[in-house]
Amino acid sequence: MGKKLATVLKEKWLWYIILALILIVVVPLMVIWLITYLPPELKLVTTVLLIIGWGVAAGYKDWIVHKRKEEKQKRELG
Repeated sequence: MGKKLATVLKEKWLWYIILALILIVVVPLMVIWLITYLPPELKLVTTVLLIIGWGVAAGYKDWIVHKRKEEKQKRELG
């Protein structure tokens, strides 16, 4: 079992996944921490921009998913 574990721990993809998971947890916490240290006016502006950006990203994702479904239906029908 030790050799199998050593082999898995040497794989690059495992470390990329571990790094990505750490960044997924740490980056949002750092953003929130930085926002809390801003002056009140900038805190408000940053929060509003963050919410607007989040909404734009979500809307774009929904649009892409909708376009892919339309293209898939066109291929199935045509």
